[in-house]
Amino acid sequence: MRRLQLVEAETAMPAADAPQLRIAIATQDMKALNAHFGSARKFAVYDVTPDDARFVEAVEFGDVSDESGKHKTEGDDRIGPKVDALRGCNLLFCLAIGGPSAVKVVNARIHPVKLSGPEPIESIVAKVQTMMTGNPPPWLRKVMMARQERSMDFLDEED
Repeated sequence: MRRLQLVEAETAMPAADAPQLRIAIATQDMKALNAHFGSARKFAVYDVTPDDARFVEAVEFGDVSDESGKHKTEGDDRIGPKVDALRGCNLLFCLAIGGPSAVKVVNARIHPVKLSGPEPIESIVAKVQTMMTGNPPPWLRKVMMARQERSMDFLDEED
């Protein structure tokens, strides 16, 4: 696995109450969502707010699934390292993801989103931004709420 991360001298952070999601996009060419989770050679990772998007890193894998559907030999785990590399992401966009892989992704608190066909990365980022504004769909609202820290202000310290 290889990682390419941007290092910026000063990063403008969104307002504390502004919704922000970290998304990963399965890609073969860093231009479009065009890969199944298991066969993706790369993942483009972005931080997305309703008004802005910032490329965070590219994660590349040399050893990927051949999409044959055959199980590999014991100990040949190609999915675990991908899930570990994407920890901290809220959404994962891909063309397809198998059941066992989806379970691992969900257990890592990443919501997988399957799209029916290839799309440019910019289009996916724009769609996420549009969904974040106004009234997000219930599944996205749940992801956005999980990202926010829970407040305990409602607790009364007195008995």
